[in-house]
Amino acid sequence: MSFSVTVQPGGFSFEAESDETLLAAALRQSVGLPYGCQEGACGACKCKVTYGQVALGGHLESALSADEAAQGYTLTCRARALGHVVLECDQVTLASLYPPRKMPVRVAELERLAPDVMRVRLQLPANQPTPWRAGQFMEFTLPDGSRRSYSMASAPQEAEDEAPGPKRGARYVDLHIRHLPGGKFTDQVFGGGLKVKDILHAESPLGSFFLREDSQKPIVLLASGTGFAPIKAIIEHMQRHAIARPAALYWGGRRPQDLYMHEWVLAQQAAMPGLRYVPVISAAQPEDGWQGRTGYVHEAVLQDCPDLSGHQVYACGAPAMVRAARHDFTTRARLPESEFYADAFTSQADLAS
Repeated sequence: MSFSVTVQPGGFSFEAESDETLLAAALRQSVGLPYGCQEGACGACKCKVTYGQVALGGHLESALSADEAAQGYTLTCRARALGHVVLECDQVTLASLYPPRKMPVRVAELERLAPDVMRVRLQLPANQPTPWRAGQFMEFTLPDGSRRSYSMASAPQEAEDEAPGPKRGARYVDLHIRHLPGGKFTDQVFGGGLKVKDILHAESPLGSFFLREDSQKPIVLLASGTGFAPIKAIIEHMQRHAIARPAALYWGGRRPQDLYMHEWVLAQQAAMPGLRYVPVISAAQPEDGWQGRTGYVHEAVLQDCPDLSGHQVYACGAPAMVRAARHDFTTRARLPESEFYADAFTSQADLAS
């Protein structure tokens, strides 16, 4: 049995089978509801049900609180329609949605960017077009059937142009993978189990985190740790396409070495007149010799931009940072909820909590 689902205020509509989630039904019919982890952990797909009823599956309290559920909010990645439903969501996208595809990818290069961050360059199938939007992510299926997701750290055209030597024209994409000791996949990446020429099974592109180009509002790019990866892709895309909107990158880490591409960002800032870079360290030690900004990275944004009512924000990184930024930007700095775009990184430990 299927039920009609309408999304307001845009008036988008699709049909949802009783045994599929609202998100799966929407994406199947090219209605771009916002989403991230698809595990009920990040909260990116949160929408309000204004009519009808849904059955909500298991999820983390941090993604959807009991109070929010009582107010009618749901997670579309965990909700199934029990009848005709009307959702309220103003971050729906229809243009330039690329359907995800499953594909083999080959490890082309491994490079340590920091003691606990590896750049993994992947070669995409030459005979299978693989478009994506800068900021989206890729998901891997491991031999035991478990899945791991990583943001793509390069913009599509850059991925093609940077192909080395005689393979120029082949499509490449970079990932920034942080080592989580005990992690099934990251232990392989950092322990020598993953090697150049290995084949991985991937699905891409996924996620609704990408630059909205139908706006001319100034941009705040907010990243913590390897949340910089999709932000890097967005910056590359802006440079390649001469997008001149003012953009301020706030990148936070505990120690200076956590800003593992600091010099790259400085070079981009010199090449892009509209880009401003503010590195922020939260736990600097005397031996670091850090002379820059300190504290929580989202607080640095509020100090510099107490009124965000005319901005767009793109935030990526630890779920706690993303939640704090969303709350404080919308309640303290007048940022419209609809102008906060986020990709909260969730680990297997997060999902198990």
